[in-house]
Amino acid sequence: MANYYTPFSLRISEELLAKIKVIAVRNKRSANKEMEYALEQYVKDFEARHEEIMIDGDNL
Repeated sequence: MANYYTPFSLRISEELLAKIKVIAVRNKRSANKEMEYALEQYVKDFEARHEEIMIDGDNL
């Protein structure tokens, strides 16, 4: 996997962002890395309950 991250804008409430920032500080991460970690865990949980999501060039 390349070391390039696709820019992505996410609109969330100020309250949610503030809470994520608190969690990030406690985990010694940036808010961006905390959200990335949370999304990775969400996908991992989804795949555990269903099946692995296969990605090829046609799905992107």
